[in-house]
Amino acid sequence: MKRLDLFGLLKKDMNFIEEELYRSIDSREPLINDTSLHLLKAGGKRLRPVFVLLGGKFGEYDLDKLKRIAVPLELIHSASLVHDDVIDDAELRRGQPTVKSKWDNRVAMYTGDYIYARALSIAAGLPNPDIHRVLSKALVQMSIGEMEQIRDFFNVDQSVRNYLLRIRRKTALLIAVSCQLGAMAAGAQEKVNSLLYSYGYNVGMAFQIQDDLLDLCGTEKKIGKPPGSDMRQGNITLPVIYALEQPELRDDLLAEIRRIQDGDGQGDAREAVDMIKKSEGITKAEILADRYINKALNALDLLPDVKTKKTLRDIAHFVTRRSY
Repeated sequence: MKRLDLFGLLKKDMNFIEEELYRSIDSREPLINDTSLHLLKAGGKRLRPVFVLLGGKFGEYDLDKLKRIAVPLELIHSASLVHDDVIDDAELRRGQPTVKSKWDNRVAMYTGDYIYARALSIAAGLPNPDIHRVLSKALVQMSIGEMEQIRDFFNVDQSVRNYLLRIRRKTALLIAVSCQLGAMAAGAQEKVNSLLYSYGYNVGMAFQIQDDLLDLCGTEKKIGKPPGSDMRQGNITLPVIYALEQPELRDDLLAEIRRIQDGDGQGDAREAVDMIKKSEGITKAEILADRYINKALNALDLLPDVKTKKTLRDIAHFVTRRSY
């Protein structure tokens, strides 16, 4: 399912946001220009801007206001990916070389910093202080989530609860505030803002769980990186945690994970991936993702009955059915 097929209702406005994204990071410094554009050119689902615009449909829809939320949130997401690739020593992102692999770590870190700064300068154009409080709080939580992921690299004893807290901070919060801030910028009622936050949070949780499933079950062509990349980088995800809970599998899987760790993440993860795919971990993770989607749909049912609800419902169903 392609982005424009799913979000055809917003095609014209999303094309405008896409142009604004490129315009927002334009720089007279050639190196910053090249590196900042590199990830944007690789594409992406642009879920966060879409959620901002859809949230705006619950109030007075003003694209000029909404772009000052939609563009910064996508830039913040992009900057976090540039930094993630340095931390994870990742060579590919969306099937393309990462900024750190095409240039180097220092260039990648400063590129991420530049994109963050551009995001905040654009958002500063909105006068509502509540919007800035929500955004800054989300950024703080994202940073904590990043540190938690580093702390838990190759931690095979982490709990499901630890994993859920981490993805809440790293992924779900930014999607939640995308929905919320779009409505806030459009002057929607507080109850609507809160319900959209709940919808976005639960969709975001399911989205990350599905991402972690695709890392194990997807193909390199579809996901743009070799299966098992998360494990090679030390990121122990939900299906792995569930698989490690099976006594008959735990020792063999631990041995494979240690072998990957001893090879500094460069080893072949195929054996470990095969074990996890045959375990209960995949099914249990899928069940949890579906549970979050059901919570998102419950929040959606309580929102005002506008045309946009169908698109939000389609997105929720898309999240756990996607193959990329």
